[in-house]
Amino acid sequence: MKVKIKKEKYERKLKKIDKKPKKFIDVKWILTIVVVAYTLSLFFSLFTESVMPKVSAKVGILVLLFIITIGVLFDIIGVAITACDIKPFNSMASKKVRGSKTAISLIKNAEKVSAFCNDVIGDVCGVISGSVAILISLAVSNEFKMNVTFTTLIITALVAALTIGGKAIGKSYAINKSDLIIFRTSKIISIFIKEKNGK
Repeated sequence: MKVKIKKEKYERKLKKIDKKPKKFIDVKWILTIVVVAYTLSLFFSLFTESVMPKVSAKVGILVLLFIITIGVLFDIIGVAITACDIKPFNSMASKKVRGSKTAISLIKNAEKVSAFCNDVIGDVCGVISGSVAILISLAVSNEFKMNVTFTTLIITALVAALTIGGKAIGKSYAINKSDLIIFRTSKIISIFIKEKNGK
């Protein structure tokens, strides 16, 4: 008898779950993000293939470090947006604090912002840093008469270590300081994109 009652309760719960509105897949957003990722990858790949072979190893290393830093920074923003609380920004928006309305808009679209920062920018930076690392390896091996395979292994491993290490440190910081990160990011965005007067 008890088993039958439990079964009926379980079936009622399942019916309630089925009645809840299901989230639809935003096909337009997926197509947009795919096109943006493809365009950015194509543009920066062409840039690295045409420009990077002409620069010195030192300049190449600086460019590589810049790309890794961009990837880590966007990863921090992508994690922070998912851990951010909207309440402080609602309060700031009522006091007309610059950047607060932009922050609210970002938080309301956290899934898309996170996907753009982590998946699009993060992956594009990963692909480009790999290409740049190979070009630097060739430049270093030619300049110092080193084995190309050995140089490539060392530099690509170093790039991977810096990227993974940077993102690991960044994730911890992003979770603990999510509100501050999003506020500062929103203030920068609000310089280029004017905030709407309405909420």
